[in-house]
Amino acid sequence: MQTPGHYRLETVSRACAVLKAFCSEDEPLTLSELIARTGLEKTIVFRLVHTLAEEGLLRRTGGRRYVPGYRLLDRTRFRIGFAAQTGASPFSSAVTDSIRWAAEKNAVDLVVLDNRYSEKAALRNARALIAARVDLAIEFQTYEKAAPMVSSLFGAEGIPLIAVEIPHPGATYFGVDNYRAGMLAGSTLARWCKQRWNGDVDEVLLLELGIAGTLPHLRLSGAEAVLRASLVPGGRFRYIETRGEFGKAQEAVRKHLRDNKRHRTLIVGVNDPAVLGALRAFEEAGRAEWCAAVGMGAIPDACDELRRPATRLVGSVAFFPERYGEDLIRLAIDILQGKPAPPAVYAQHRLVTAQNVEQYYPAAIARSGQSGENS
Repeated sequence: MQTPGHYRLETVSRACAVLKAFCSEDEPLTLSELIARTGLEKTIVFRLVHTLAEEGLLRRTGGRRYVPGYRLLDRTRFRIGFAAQTGASPFSSAVTDSIRWAAEKNAVDLVVLDNRYSEKAALRNARALIAARVDLAIEFQTYEKAAPMVSSLFGAEGIPLIAVEIPHPGATYFGVDNYRAGMLAGSTLARWCKQRWNGDVDEVLLLELGIAGTLPHLRLSGAEAVLRASLVPGGRFRYIETRGEFGKAQEAVRKHLRDNKRHRTLIVGVNDPAVLGALRAFEEAGRAEWCAAVGMGAIPDACDELRRPATRLVGSVAFFPERYGEDLIRLAIDILQGKPAPPAVYAQHRLVTAQNVEQYYPAAIARSGQSGENS
């Protein structure tokens, strides 16, 4: 007896894989993007695309991109839940806006709830998304200790989970490669210190966000490792809890400066609000010229600070949350279509400085809420 697979035509199957790679009728894809989405060899995809284009099933657009040459009928719409940190920070708002846009573009039904920077709200929203019968959940909540409970709720219902920025057991992680981002911050400060202070530093302040747990802490660990290896021995490293907030960082560093008369100080924070709060404390104390800092996130306030001629902010590591949505929705669709997903997908990061801030975030749009970090 012949099995169903006996009648399968491999060429037709591969052509179907190319056509299924498109998530909407107006989504333009390059040849490289089709290769990445299908997992097929370059020469095979090249020949299939040209054949499908000749037969009218694909249509070439500008920039060597292709779109479907037919209408997608009776398409299954996925229902994805997003537990957001709406309004908690510029970063969170930018992530939420980008996910809404990407979901609409890819014909995904999106259910958005607000975790409100609260453990209780995160658990309540997890139950609400389960009740809404979502096919997959994207979780963005900051409390590390709540992560196992959130994961267990979705796991018990067999709902796949993507965790943004904070790891959740059993979930696919999407976010920053924190240790590498920290190393970039540390190497930037080390280079600045060698150029301006001949490598002579009295103290390094590392501004923490304890509730977020071990992974965001790796930003500080990466910076510390580079600074210890790069600078003249003798610098003192001090961790200060700030909850990642401007006001709390400002007050904590004020107190530190009252009790500490050390001079040359380097500052790295888990995010930009903490770093900006620390810089204001140094300015209030009349000691701004004795510090230099690198932040994380390139939020609008940090970009504004970089534009100030006398700023002591050397740079900020940008994570481009305005780009998160496209990658997150694509990852979610891949998982729901049964495609293999890696345990971690890292977002792009780059150093933004006074020299290139206009390239990444021009002043005219810097206040549009399209960047930021508070996770």
